[in-house]
Amino acid sequence: MIEIAGVTRSYGARRVLDDVNFTVESGRMTGFVGGNGAGKTTTMRIILGVLAADSGSVRLNGAPITAADRARFGYMPEERGLYPKMPVIDQLVYLARLHGMEAGAARSSATALLERLGLAERAKDTLESLSLGNQQRAQIAAALVHDPIALVLDEPFSGLDPMAVEVVLGVLRDYADRGAPVLFSSHQLDIVERLCDDVVVIGDGRIRAQGSREALRAAHAGSTFELELVGPSADAGWVRELPSIAVTHLDGGFARFDADSTEAAQAVLARAVAEPGTTVRSFSPVTPSLAEIFTEVVR
Repeated sequence: MIEIAGVTRSYGARRVLDDVNFTVESGRMTGFVGGNGAGKTTTMRIILGVLAADSGSVRLNGAPITAADRARFGYMPEERGLYPKMPVIDQLVYLARLHGMEAGAARSSATALLERLGLAERAKDTLESLSLGNQQRAQIAAALVHDPIALVLDEPFSGLDPMAVEVVLGVLRDYADRGAPVLFSSHQLDIVERLCDDVVVIGDGRIRAQGSREALRAAHAGSTFELELVGPSADAGWVRELPSIAVTHLDGGFARFDADSTEAAQAVLARAVAEPGTTVRSFSPVTPSLAEIFTEVVR
Protein backbone atom coordinates (compact mmCIF):
# COMPACT_ATOMS: atom_id res chain seq x y z
CA MET A 1 0.00 0.00 0.00
CA ILE A 2 1.26 3.45 -0.95
CA GLU A 3 0.11 6.33 1.25
CA ILE A 4 0.44 9.97 0.22
CA ALA A 5 -0.11 12.15 3.28
CA GLY A 6 -0.31 15.94 3.41
CA VAL A 7 1.94 16.47 0.38
CA THR A 8 2.44 20.03 -0.79
CA ARG A 9 4.70 21.37 -3.50
CA SER A 10 5.26 24.86 -4.89
CA TYR A 11 7.20 26.30 -7.79
CA GLY A 12 8.10 29.76 -6.62
CA ALA A 13 4.88 31.50 -5.57
CA ARG A 14 2.68 28.95 -7.37
CA ARG A 15 1.44 26.06 -5.24
CA VAL A 16 0.92 23.05 -7.52
CA LEU A 17 0.01 20.53 -4.78
CA ASP A 18 -1.98 21.54 -1.73
CA ASP A 19 -2.29 19.00 1.13
CA VAL A 20 -2.68 15.97 -1.15
CA ASN A 21 -3.86 12.84 0.66
CA PHE A 22 -4.81 9.48 -0.85
CA THR A 23 -3.97 5.79 -0.69
CA VAL A 24 -3.15 3.26 -3.40
CA GLU A 25 -4.25 -0.05 -1.94
CA SER A 26 -2.32 -3.26 -2.51
CA GLY A 27 -3.92 -5.49 -5.11
CA ARG A 28 -6.10 -2.69 -6.49
CA MET A 29 -6.00 -0.55 -9.61
CA THR A 30 -6.23 3.15 -8.83
CA GLY A 31 -6.94 5.65 -11.60
CA PHE A 32 -5.54 9.16 -11.11
CA VAL A 33 -7.46 11.68 -13.18
CA GLY A 34 -7.40 15.43 -13.60
CA GLY A 35 -7.04 18.10 -16.25
CA ASN A 36 -3.77 19.38 -17.66
CA GLY A 37 -1.77 21.05 -14.92
CA ALA A 38 -3.90 19.54 -12.15
CA GLY A 39 -0.89 18.01 -10.37
CA LYS A 40 -0.92 14.37 -11.47
CA THR A 41 2.62 14.21 -12.83
CA THR A 42 4.08 16.21 -9.95
CA THR A 43 2.44 13.82 -7.46
CA MET A 44 3.83 10.80 -9.27
CA ARG A 45 7.31 12.29 -9.38
CA ILE A 46 7.19 12.86 -5.63
CA ILE A 47 6.09 9.26 -5.04
CA LEU A 48 9.10 8.10 -7.05
CA GLY A 49 11.51 10.56 -5.48
CA VAL A 50 12.18 12.39 -8.72
CA LEU A 51 10.90 15.53 -6.96
CA ALA A 52 10.90 16.36 -3.26
CA ALA A 53 7.77 17.53 -1.50
CA ASP A 54 7.85 20.80 0.40
CA SER A 55 5.93 19.04 3.16
CA GLY A 56 4.08 15.79 3.73
CA SER A 57 5.21 12.21 3.30
CA VAL A 58 4.99 9.07 1.19
CA ARG A 59 4.82 5.71 2.96
CA LEU A 60 4.97 2.14 1.72
CA ASN A 61 3.11 -0.45 3.79
CA GLY A 62 3.08 1.89 6.76
CA ALA A 63 6.78 2.79 6.77
CA PRO A 64 8.57 5.81 5.26
CA ILE A 65 9.44 5.00 1.67
CA THR A 66 13.15 4.56 0.95
CA ALA A 67 15.38 4.76 -2.11
CA ALA A 68 15.65 0.96 -2.03
CA ASP A 69 11.84 0.69 -2.10
CA ARG A 70 11.61 3.07 -5.04
CA ALA A 71 14.21 1.07 -6.97
CA ARG A 72 11.76 -1.83 -6.88
CA PHE A 73 8.89 0.25 -8.30
CA GLY A 74 7.87 0.17 -11.93
CA TYR A 75 7.72 3.76 -13.17
CA MET A 76 6.61 5.02 -16.54
CA PRO A 77 7.26 8.76 -16.76
CA GLU A 78 5.40 11.25 -18.89
CA GLU A 79 8.57 11.85 -20.89
CA ARG A 80 9.65 8.70 -22.72
CA GLY A 81 13.29 7.83 -22.13
CA LEU A 82 14.33 4.75 -24.13
CA TYR A 83 17.25 4.79 -26.55
CA PRO A 84 15.93 5.22 -30.11
CA LYS A 85 18.76 3.36 -31.89
CA MET A 86 19.05 0.42 -29.50
CA PRO A 87 17.20 -2.86 -30.14
CA VAL A 88 14.16 -3.23 -27.91
CA ILE A 89 15.20 -6.53 -26.31
CA ASP A 90 18.67 -5.20 -25.48
CA GLN A 91 17.17 -2.14 -23.79
CA LEU A 92 14.89 -4.22 -21.63
CA VAL A 93 17.67 -6.59 -20.59
CA TYR A 94 19.91 -3.61 -19.80
CA LEU A 95 17.23 -1.98 -17.64
CA ALA A 96 16.48 -5.21 -15.81
CA ARG A 97 20.21 -5.65 -15.09
CA LEU A 98 20.35 -2.10 -13.71
CA HIS A 99 17.67 -3.18 -11.24
CA GLY A 100 19.83 -6.07 -10.09
CA MET A 101 18.49 -9.01 -12.10
CA GLU A 102 20.87 -11.71 -13.27
CA ALA A 103 21.53 -11.82 -17.01
CA GLY A 104 19.49 -14.97 -17.64
CA ALA A 105 16.54 -13.82 -15.57
CA ALA A 106 16.65 -10.40 -17.22
CA ARG A 107 16.48 -11.87 -20.71
CA SER A 108 13.72 -14.31 -19.73
CA SER A 109 11.65 -11.51 -18.23
CA ALA A 110 12.18 -9.25 -21.25
CA THR A 111 11.30 -12.00 -23.70
CA ALA A 112 8.14 -12.96 -21.82
CA LEU A 113 6.97 -9.35 -21.60
CA LEU A 114 7.51 -8.68 -25.29
CA GLU A 115 5.52 -11.81 -26.09
CA ARG A 116 2.71 -10.76 -23.76
CA LEU A 117 2.62 -7.23 -25.17
CA GLY A 118 2.62 -8.39 -28.78
CA LEU A 119 6.15 -7.23 -29.60
CA ALA A 120 7.97 -10.56 -29.84
CA GLU A 121 8.47 -10.24 -33.59
CA ARG A 122 9.96 -6.76 -33.17
CA ALA A 123 12.29 -7.64 -30.29
CA LYS A 124 15.48 -7.08 -32.29
CA ASP A 125 14.26 -3.93 -34.02
CA THR A 126 15.42 -0.52 -32.88
CA LEU A 127 12.93 1.59 -30.99
CA GLU A 128 12.88 4.33 -33.63
CA SER A 129 11.79 1.83 -36.29
CA LEU A 130 8.58 1.02 -34.38
CA SER A 131 5.25 2.78 -34.71
CA LEU A 132 4.34 5.20 -31.91
CA GLY A 133 1.92 2.67 -30.47
CA ASN A 134 4.57 -0.04 -30.37
CA GLN A 135 7.04 2.39 -28.84
CA GLN A 136 4.49 2.91 -26.10
CA ARG A 137 4.24 -0.85 -25.54
CA ALA A 138 8.04 -1.01 -25.28
CA GLN A 139 7.99 1.80 -22.71
CA ILE A 140 5.44 -0.14 -20.65
CA ALA A 141 7.62 -3.23 -20.87
CA ALA A 142 10.55 -1.17 -19.57
CA ALA A 143 8.52 -0.28 -16.46
CA LEU A 144 7.65 -3.94 -15.81
CA VAL A 145 10.75 -5.90 -16.81
CA HIS A 146 12.34 -6.02 -13.33
CA ASP A 147 9.19 -7.55 -11.73
CA PRO A 148 8.30 -4.46 -9.64
CA ILE A 149 6.50 -4.50 -6.30
CA ALA A 150 4.34 -1.50 -7.27
CA LEU A 151 3.47 0.36 -10.46
CA VAL A 152 3.24 4.12 -11.04
CA LEU A 153 2.42 4.86 -14.66
CA ASP A 154 1.87 8.27 -16.23
CA GLU A 155 -0.53 8.03 -19.22
CA PRO A 156 0.29 4.40 -20.13
CA PHE A 157 -2.52 4.18 -22.72
CA SER A 158 -1.54 7.24 -24.74
CA GLY A 159 -1.26 6.39 -28.43
CA LEU A 160 -2.50 2.80 -28.11
CA ASP A 161 -5.16 1.38 -30.40
CA PRO A 162 -8.14 -0.41 -28.79
CA MET A 163 -6.59 -3.87 -29.17
CA ALA A 164 -3.32 -2.74 -27.57
CA VAL A 165 -5.28 -1.11 -24.74
CA GLU A 166 -6.90 -4.45 -23.94
CA VAL A 167 -3.51 -6.21 -23.93
CA VAL A 168 -2.00 -3.64 -21.57
CA LEU A 169 -5.05 -3.72 -19.31
CA GLY A 170 -4.64 -7.46 -18.94
CA VAL A 171 -0.97 -7.12 -17.99
CA LEU A 172 -1.67 -4.44 -15.38
CA ARG A 173 -4.55 -6.40 -13.92
CA ASP A 174 -2.21 -9.40 -13.49
CA TYR A 175 0.13 -7.26 -11.39
CA ALA A 176 -2.74 -6.07 -9.21
CA ASP A 177 -4.02 -9.61 -8.80
CA ARG A 178 -0.58 -10.58 -7.48
CA GLY A 179 -0.96 -7.95 -4.75
CA ALA A 180 0.88 -4.96 -6.20
CA PRO A 181 -0.56 -1.47 -5.77
CA VAL A 182 -1.10 0.01 -9.25
CA LEU A 183 -1.49 3.75 -9.83
CA PHE A 184 -1.89 5.20 -13.29
CA SER A 185 -3.00 8.51 -14.72
CA SER A 186 -5.10 8.78 -17.84
CA HIS A 187 -7.19 11.31 -19.73
CA GLN A 188 -9.24 8.41 -21.12
CA LEU A 189 -11.99 8.37 -18.50
CA ASP A 190 -13.82 5.47 -20.13
CA ILE A 191 -10.76 3.25 -19.57
CA VAL A 192 -10.39 4.39 -15.97
CA GLU A 193 -14.07 3.75 -15.30
CA ARG A 194 -13.94 0.27 -16.81
CA LEU A 195 -10.65 -0.87 -15.32
CA CYS A 196 -10.07 0.76 -11.97
CA ASP A 197 -11.13 -0.42 -8.56
CA ASP A 198 -10.55 3.05 -7.10
CA VAL A 199 -10.44 6.56 -8.54
CA VAL A 200 -8.70 9.72 -7.33
CA VAL A 201 -9.70 13.04 -8.92
CA ILE A 202 -7.34 16.00 -8.59
CA GLY A 203 -7.95 19.60 -9.65
CA ASP A 204 -5.77 22.66 -9.13
CA GLY A 205 -3.47 20.66 -6.90
CA ARG A 206 -6.19 19.47 -4.53
CA ILE A 207 -7.91 16.11 -4.22
CA ARG A 208 -11.53 16.72 -5.23
CA ALA A 209 -12.91 13.18 -4.94
CA GLN A 210 -11.65 9.70 -4.17
CA GLY A 211 -13.00 6.25 -3.45
CA SER A 212 -14.12 3.09 -5.17
CA ARG A 213 -16.06 3.41 -8.42
CA GLU A 214 -19.22 2.26 -6.69
CA ALA A 215 -18.83 4.64 -3.73
CA LEU A 216 -18.19 7.63 -6.00
CA ARG A 217 -21.21 6.84 -8.15
CA ALA A 218 -23.42 6.44 -5.09
CA ALA A 219 -22.14 9.67 -3.54
CA HIS A 220 -22.83 11.66 -6.70
CA ALA A 221 -26.00 9.90 -7.82
CA GLY A 222 -28.16 12.89 -6.96
CA SER A 223 -31.92 12.72 -7.42
CA THR A 224 -32.40 11.66 -11.06
CA PHE A 225 -34.46 8.56 -11.79
CA GLU A 226 -35.58 6.56 -14.82
CA LEU A 227 -38.89 4.78 -15.28
CA GLU A 228 -39.79 2.41 -18.09
CA LEU A 229 -43.30 1.11 -18.61
CA VAL A 230 -44.43 -1.60 -21.05
CA GLY A 231 -47.87 -2.70 -22.12
CA PRO A 232 -50.59 -1.92 -24.65
CA SER A 233 -51.25 1.52 -23.21
CA ALA A 234 -47.85 2.32 -21.75
CA ASP A 235 -47.51 6.09 -21.56
CA ALA A 236 -45.45 7.88 -18.91
CA GLY A 237 -46.80 11.33 -19.75
CA TRP A 238 -48.64 11.49 -16.42
CA VAL A 239 -45.29 11.78 -14.60
CA ARG A 240 -45.20 15.46 -15.59
CA GLU A 241 -48.36 16.09 -13.54
CA LEU A 242 -46.95 14.89 -10.21
CA PRO A 243 -45.72 17.38 -7.59
CA SER A 244 -42.01 17.79 -6.83
CA ILE A 245 -41.08 16.13 -10.15
CA ALA A 246 -39.26 17.68 -13.12
CA VAL A 247 -39.25 15.51 -16.24
CA THR A 248 -36.09 15.89 -18.33
CA HIS A 249 -36.85 13.27 -20.99
CA LEU A 250 -40.09 11.61 -22.06
CA ASP A 251 -40.59 9.05 -24.81
CA GLY A 252 -43.73 6.90 -24.71
CA GLY A 253 -43.40 4.62 -21.71
CA PHE A 254 -39.97 5.96 -20.75
CA ALA A 255 -39.37 8.92 -18.45
CA ARG A 256 -36.26 10.41 -16.87
CA PHE A 257 -36.96 12.88 -14.11
CA ASP A 258 -35.52 14.77 -11.15
CA ALA A 259 -37.26 14.33 -7.81
CA ASP A 260 -37.14 16.80 -4.93
CA SER A 261 -37.06 13.92 -2.43
CA THR A 262 -37.00 10.15 -2.13
CA GLU A 263 -40.66 10.29 -1.17
CA ALA A 264 -41.50 12.09 -4.43
CA ALA A 265 -39.65 9.45 -6.44
CA GLN A 266 -41.45 6.65 -4.60
CA ALA A 267 -44.75 8.34 -5.38
CA VAL A 268 -43.92 8.01 -9.09
CA LEU A 269 -43.27 4.30 -8.63
CA ALA A 270 -46.48 3.78 -6.67
CA ARG A 271 -48.50 5.51 -9.40
CA ALA A 272 -46.72 3.46 -12.10
CA VAL A 273 -47.56 0.18 -10.37
CA ALA A 274 -51.20 1.24 -10.15
CA GLU A 275 -51.50 2.30 -13.81
CA PRO A 276 -53.94 -0.01 -15.63
CA GLY A 277 -52.73 -1.89 -18.69
CA THR A 278 -49.03 -1.31 -17.99
CA THR A 279 -46.15 -3.10 -16.28
CA VAL A 280 -43.10 -1.49 -14.71
CA ARG A 281 -40.11 -2.88 -16.59
CA SER A 282 -37.57 -0.83 -14.66
CA PHE A 283 -37.32 1.92 -12.09
CA SER A 284 -33.94 3.06 -10.78
CA PRO A 285 -31.81 6.04 -9.80
CA VAL A 286 -29.44 7.22 -12.51
CA THR A 287 -25.81 6.63 -11.53
CA PRO A 288 -23.44 9.16 -13.08
CA SER A 289 -20.50 8.24 -15.26
CA LEU A 290 -16.95 9.06 -14.20
CA ALA A 291 -16.91 11.83 -16.79
CA GLU A 292 -20.00 13.39 -15.19
CA ILE A 293 -18.52 13.09 -11.70
CA PHE A 294 -15.25 14.59 -12.94
CA THR A 295 -17.07 17.56 -14.46
CA GLU A 296 -19.03 18.10 -11.25
CA VAL A 297 -16.10 18.05 -8.81
CA VAL A 298 -13.50 20.03 -10.77
CA ARG A 299 -15.63 22.91 -12.06
